[in-house]
Amino acid sequence: MKLYHALRNAASFRTFFDFGERDVAHWFPGHMAKGLKQMRATMKNESLDVRPHLLVLNKADLADLSTKQRMVKELERSGTKNILFTDSLKQRDDNIKKLVPMVTEMINKKPRFNREESTSYCLMVIGVPNVGKSSLINALRRTYLKKGRASRVGGEPGITKAVLTRIQVCDRPIMHLLDTPGVLPPKIESVETGLKLALCGTILDHLVGEDVMADYLLYSLNRLQKFSYVERYGLGDPSDNIEHVLKGIAVKLGKTQRVKAITGIGNITVRIPNYTAAAYDFIRAFRKGELGQVLLD
Repeated sequence: MKLYHALRNAASFRTFFDFGERDVAHWFPGHMAKGLKQMRATMKNESLDVRPHLLVLNKADLADLSTKQRMVKELERSGTKNILFTDSLKQRDDNIKKLVPMVTEMINKKPRFNREESTSYCLMVIGVPNVGKSSLINALRRTYLKKGRASRVGGEPGITKAVLTRIQVCDRPIMHLLDTPGVLPPKIESVETGLKLALCGTILDHLVGEDVMADYLLYSLNRLQKFSYVERYGLGDPSDNIEHVLKGIAVKLGKTQRVKAITGIGNITVRIPNYTAAAYDFIRAFRKGELGQVLLD
Protein backbone atom coordinates (compact mmCIF):
# COMPACT_ATOMS: atom_id res chain seq x y z
CA MET A 1 0.00 0.00 0.00
CA LYS A 2 2.86 2.36 0.87
CA LEU A 3 4.65 1.69 -2.43
CA TYR A 4 1.40 2.10 -4.39
CA HIS A 5 0.81 5.45 -2.71
CA ALA A 6 4.37 6.58 -3.54
CA LEU A 7 4.04 5.53 -7.19
CA ARG A 8 0.70 7.28 -7.48
CA ASN A 9 2.25 10.52 -6.22
CA ALA A 10 5.25 10.11 -8.54
CA ALA A 11 3.02 9.86 -11.60
CA SER A 12 2.68 13.65 -11.65
CA PHE A 13 6.41 14.36 -11.15
CA ARG A 14 8.75 15.95 -13.71
CA THR A 15 9.57 13.91 -16.78
CA PHE A 16 12.53 16.10 -17.77
CA PHE A 17 15.01 18.32 -15.93
CA ASP A 18 15.45 21.97 -16.82
CA PHE A 19 19.21 22.60 -17.04
CA GLY A 20 18.75 26.26 -17.92
CA GLU A 21 21.69 28.09 -19.49
CA ARG A 22 24.38 26.63 -17.25
CA ASP A 23 27.95 26.61 -18.55
CA VAL A 24 30.27 23.72 -17.68
CA ALA A 25 33.44 25.42 -18.93
CA HIS A 26 34.47 26.65 -15.45
CA TRP A 27 34.08 23.17 -13.94
CA PHE A 28 37.63 22.24 -15.10
CA PRO A 29 40.05 23.46 -12.37
CA GLY A 30 43.49 24.78 -13.30
CA HIS A 31 45.40 22.03 -11.46
CA MET A 32 43.78 19.46 -13.78
CA ALA A 33 45.20 21.20 -16.85
CA LYS A 34 48.64 21.26 -15.23
CA GLY A 35 48.32 17.60 -14.24
CA LEU A 36 47.32 16.52 -17.75
CA LYS A 37 50.26 18.41 -19.24
CA GLN A 38 52.79 16.78 -16.92
CA MET A 39 51.28 13.32 -17.33
CA ARG A 40 51.44 13.61 -21.11
CA ALA A 41 55.07 14.66 -20.85
CA THR A 42 55.86 11.65 -18.66
CA MET A 43 54.10 9.31 -21.04
CA LYS A 44 56.19 10.83 -23.87
CA ASN A 45 53.03 11.72 -25.76
CA GLU A 46 51.96 8.07 -26.02
CA SER A 47 48.35 7.18 -25.41
CA LEU A 48 47.16 4.46 -23.06
CA ASP A 49 46.28 2.36 -26.08
CA VAL A 50 50.02 2.02 -26.77
CA ARG A 51 51.10 0.97 -23.32
CA PRO A 52 49.66 -1.98 -21.35
CA HIS A 53 47.09 -0.77 -18.87
CA LEU A 54 44.76 -2.14 -16.25
CA LEU A 55 41.33 -0.64 -15.63
CA VAL A 56 40.63 -0.63 -11.89
CA LEU A 57 36.99 -0.02 -10.98
CA ASN A 58 37.27 0.99 -7.34
CA LYS A 59 34.56 1.61 -4.71
CA ALA A 60 32.88 -1.63 -5.76
CA ASP A 61 30.96 -1.56 -2.48
CA LEU A 62 28.91 1.38 -3.81
CA ALA A 63 28.17 -0.21 -7.18
CA ASP A 64 25.24 -2.33 -8.28
CA LEU A 65 27.22 -5.49 -9.00
CA SER A 66 24.19 -7.18 -10.57
CA THR A 67 25.24 -5.29 -13.73
CA LYS A 68 28.90 -6.33 -13.42
CA GLN A 69 28.89 -8.83 -16.29
CA ARG A 70 27.12 -6.37 -18.58
CA MET A 71 29.69 -3.69 -17.74
CA VAL A 72 32.59 -6.05 -18.39
CA LYS A 73 31.17 -7.11 -21.76
CA GLU A 74 30.65 -3.47 -22.80
CA LEU A 75 34.21 -2.61 -21.82
CA GLU A 76 35.63 -5.63 -23.60
CA ARG A 77 33.71 -4.67 -26.75
CA SER A 78 35.39 -1.27 -26.59
CA GLY A 79 38.82 -2.92 -26.40
CA THR A 80 39.47 -2.94 -22.63
CA LYS A 81 40.52 -6.46 -21.64
CA ASN A 82 42.23 -6.11 -18.24
CA ILE A 83 39.61 -5.14 -15.65
CA LEU A 84 39.64 -5.39 -11.86
CA PHE A 85 36.90 -4.48 -9.36
CA THR A 86 38.24 -3.34 -5.97
CA ASP A 87 37.18 -1.93 -2.63
CA SER A 88 40.34 -0.30 -1.34
CA LEU A 89 38.84 0.70 2.02
CA LYS A 90 38.41 -2.92 3.11
CA GLN A 91 41.23 -4.15 5.33
CA ARG A 92 41.43 -7.30 3.21
CA ASP A 93 40.28 -7.24 -0.41
CA ASP A 94 41.21 -10.34 -2.42
CA ASN A 95 41.18 -8.35 -5.64
CA ILE A 96 43.82 -5.94 -4.31
CA LYS A 97 46.11 -8.97 -4.00
CA LYS A 98 45.52 -9.77 -7.68
CA LEU A 99 46.72 -6.38 -8.91
CA VAL A 100 50.51 -6.85 -8.77
CA PRO A 101 50.46 -10.34 -10.39
CA MET A 102 48.12 -9.04 -13.12
CA VAL A 103 50.34 -6.05 -13.87
CA THR A 104 53.50 -8.18 -13.87
CA GLU A 105 51.97 -10.67 -16.30
CA MET A 106 50.70 -7.90 -18.58
CA ILE A 107 54.11 -6.26 -18.80
CA ASN A 108 55.95 -9.53 -19.35
CA LYS A 109 53.60 -10.38 -22.23
CA LYS A 110 54.65 -7.20 -24.01
CA PRO A 111 58.22 -7.72 -25.33
CA ARG A 112 58.65 -4.00 -25.82
CA PHE A 113 58.26 -3.40 -22.10
CA ASN A 114 60.08 -6.52 -20.86
CA ARG A 115 63.45 -5.16 -19.75
CA GLU A 116 65.49 -8.13 -18.53
CA GLU A 117 68.13 -5.84 -17.01
CA SER A 118 65.54 -4.32 -14.69
CA THR A 119 63.17 -6.17 -12.38
CA SER A 120 61.50 -3.06 -11.00
CA TYR A 121 58.31 -1.48 -12.33
CA CYS A 122 56.91 2.04 -12.31
CA LEU A 123 53.26 2.62 -13.11
CA MET A 124 51.11 5.72 -13.41
CA VAL A 125 47.71 5.86 -11.69
CA ILE A 126 45.27 7.91 -13.77
CA GLY A 127 41.58 8.54 -13.15
CA VAL A 128 38.81 11.03 -12.56
CA PRO A 129 38.71 12.77 -9.17
CA ASN A 130 37.46 11.06 -6.02
CA VAL A 131 37.46 7.47 -7.29
CA GLY A 132 39.98 6.34 -4.67
CA LYS A 133 43.33 6.45 -6.49
CA SER A 134 45.21 7.39 -3.33
CA SER A 135 43.19 4.86 -1.31
CA LEU A 136 44.19 2.18 -3.82
CA ILE A 137 47.86 3.07 -3.40
CA ASN A 138 47.53 2.93 0.38
CA ALA A 139 45.74 -0.43 0.17
CA LEU A 140 48.56 -1.86 -1.94
CA ARG A 141 51.16 -0.66 0.57
CA ARG A 142 49.10 -2.16 3.38
CA THR A 143 48.83 -5.48 1.53
CA TYR A 144 52.36 -5.90 0.20
CA LEU A 145 54.58 -3.79 2.48
CA LYS A 146 52.53 -3.92 5.71
CA LYS A 147 52.93 -0.15 5.94
CA GLY A 148 50.57 2.73 6.57
CA ARG A 149 49.25 5.21 4.10
CA ALA A 150 51.56 7.33 1.99
CA SER A 151 48.89 9.30 0.09
CA ARG A 152 46.46 11.71 1.68
CA VAL A 153 42.84 10.76 1.07
CA GLY A 154 39.51 12.52 1.46
CA GLY A 155 35.84 12.37 0.52
CA GLU A 156 36.00 15.20 -1.99
CA PRO A 157 37.85 15.80 -5.26
CA GLY A 158 41.12 17.71 -5.37
CA ILE A 159 42.84 16.19 -2.32
CA THR A 160 45.82 15.11 -4.46
CA LYS A 161 47.16 18.16 -6.30
CA ALA A 162 50.85 17.23 -6.50
CA VAL A 163 51.67 15.65 -9.83
CA LEU A 164 53.62 12.39 -10.19
CA THR A 165 54.48 11.57 -6.58
CA ARG A 166 56.49 8.31 -6.69
CA ILE A 167 55.39 5.80 -4.03
CA GLN A 168 56.62 2.24 -3.48
CA VAL A 169 53.81 -0.28 -3.06
CA CYS A 170 55.59 -3.63 -3.35
CA ASP A 171 59.08 -5.09 -2.81
CA ARG A 172 58.71 -8.43 -4.65
CA PRO A 173 58.87 -7.29 -7.38
CA ILE A 174 59.90 -3.71 -6.65
CA MET A 175 57.00 -1.62 -7.84
CA HIS A 176 56.35 2.12 -7.61
CA LEU A 177 53.17 3.96 -8.49
CA LEU A 178 52.99 7.56 -9.60
CA ASP A 179 50.08 9.21 -7.79
CA THR A 180 48.40 11.93 -9.85
CA PRO A 181 45.60 14.45 -9.32
CA GLY A 182 42.21 13.43 -10.65
CA VAL A 183 41.54 14.71 -14.14
CA LEU A 184 38.49 15.10 -16.35
CA PRO A 185 38.25 15.74 -20.08
CA PRO A 186 38.72 19.50 -20.62
CA LYS A 187 35.35 19.54 -22.39
CA ILE A 188 32.43 17.89 -20.57
CA GLU A 189 29.94 16.82 -23.22
CA SER A 190 26.80 18.21 -21.55
CA VAL A 191 25.47 19.85 -18.40
CA GLU A 192 23.69 16.60 -17.49
CA THR A 193 26.95 14.63 -17.73
CA GLY A 194 28.59 17.29 -15.57
CA LEU A 195 25.86 16.99 -12.94
CA LYS A 196 26.23 13.21 -12.83
CA LEU A 197 29.97 13.57 -12.37
CA ALA A 198 29.42 16.16 -9.65
CA LEU A 199 26.98 13.93 -7.76
CA CYS A 200 29.59 11.16 -7.82
CA GLY A 201 32.06 13.59 -6.24
CA THR A 202 34.37 14.15 -9.20
CA ILE A 203 33.74 17.91 -9.39
CA LEU A 204 33.82 20.26 -6.40
CA ASP A 205 30.26 20.92 -5.23
CA HIS A 206 30.59 24.69 -5.09
CA LEU A 207 31.64 24.86 -8.75
CA VAL A 208 28.31 23.35 -9.75
CA GLY A 209 26.04 24.48 -6.91
CA GLU A 210 24.67 22.28 -4.13
CA ASP A 211 21.14 23.48 -4.85
CA VAL A 212 21.03 22.32 -8.47
CA MET A 213 22.88 19.11 -7.59
CA ALA A 214 20.31 18.29 -4.90
CA ASP A 215 17.44 19.09 -7.28
CA TYR A 216 18.88 16.86 -10.03
CA LEU A 217 19.43 14.09 -7.48
CA LEU A 218 15.80 14.34 -6.35
CA TYR A 219 14.62 14.28 -9.97
CA SER A 220 16.78 11.19 -10.67
CA LEU A 221 15.65 9.30 -7.55
CA ASN A 222 11.99 9.91 -8.37
CA ARG A 223 12.46 8.96 -12.03
CA LEU A 224 14.09 5.67 -10.95
CA GLN A 225 11.42 5.11 -8.28
CA LYS A 226 14.03 5.12 -5.52
CA PHE A 227 12.05 6.54 -2.60
CA SER A 228 14.24 5.56 0.35
CA TYR A 229 14.91 9.26 1.00
CA VAL A 230 11.33 9.59 2.20
CA GLU A 231 11.78 7.24 5.14
CA ARG A 232 15.35 8.38 5.84
CA TYR A 233 14.28 11.97 6.40
CA GLY A 234 10.74 11.34 7.67
CA LEU A 235 9.06 13.19 4.81
CA GLY A 236 5.84 11.17 4.72
CA ASP A 237 5.55 11.00 0.93
CA PRO A 238 7.82 11.42 -2.10
CA SER A 239 8.02 14.96 -3.39
CA ASP A 240 9.11 16.62 -6.62
CA ASN A 241 9.69 19.97 -4.91
CA ILE A 242 13.33 20.35 -3.85
CA GLU A 243 12.57 23.25 -1.51
CA HIS A 244 9.99 21.14 0.34
CA VAL A 245 12.41 18.21 0.56
CA LEU A 246 15.34 20.32 1.78
CA LYS A 247 13.15 22.02 4.37
CA GLY A 248 12.09 18.59 5.65
CA ILE A 249 15.71 17.44 5.80
CA ALA A 250 16.77 20.60 7.65
CA VAL A 251 13.98 20.15 10.20
CA LYS A 252 14.76 16.45 10.66
CA LEU A 253 18.48 17.11 11.23
CA GLY A 254 18.11 20.36 13.13
CA LYS A 255 19.99 22.28 10.44
CA THR A 256 18.96 25.91 10.93
CA GLN A 257 20.61 29.31 10.62
CA ARG A 258 20.02 32.69 12.26
CA VAL A 259 19.18 35.60 9.98
CA LYS A 260 18.15 39.18 10.60
CA ALA A 261 14.68 40.23 9.48
CA ILE A 262 13.63 43.85 9.04
CA THR A 263 10.14 44.55 10.35
CA GLY A 264 8.02 47.61 10.93
CA ILE A 265 9.02 47.67 14.60
CA GLY A 266 12.73 47.08 14.10
CA ASN A 267 15.19 44.31 13.30
CA ILE A 268 14.67 40.84 14.75
CA THR A 269 16.68 37.62 14.54
CA VAL A 270 14.85 34.53 13.34
CA ARG A 271 15.84 30.95 12.63
CA ILE A 272 15.23 29.50 9.18
CA PRO A 273 16.07 26.11 7.62
CA ASN A 274 19.65 25.86 6.36
CA TYR A 275 18.96 24.67 2.83
CA THR A 276 22.66 24.45 1.89
CA ALA A 277 23.45 22.16 4.84
CA ALA A 278 20.39 20.05 4.01
CA ALA A 279 21.45 19.78 0.35
CA TYR A 280 24.95 18.72 1.41
CA ASP A 281 23.57 15.96 3.66
CA PHE A 282 21.25 14.76 0.87
CA ILE A 283 24.14 14.56 -1.61
CA ARG A 284 26.50 12.95 0.92
CA ALA A 285 23.92 10.25 1.74
CA PHE A 286 23.73 9.41 -1.98
CA ARG A 287 27.52 9.18 -2.30
CA LYS A 288 27.78 6.86 0.69
CA GLY A 289 25.12 4.54 -0.70
CA GLU A 290 22.68 5.39 2.08
CA LEU A 291 19.87 6.12 -0.40
CA GLY A 292 20.24 2.68 -1.97
CA GLN A 293 22.16 1.64 -5.08
CA VAL A 294 21.33 4.20 -7.75
CA LEU A 295 22.64 3.97 -11.31
CA LEU A 296 22.74 7.43 -12.93
CA ASP A 297 22.60 6.10 -16.49
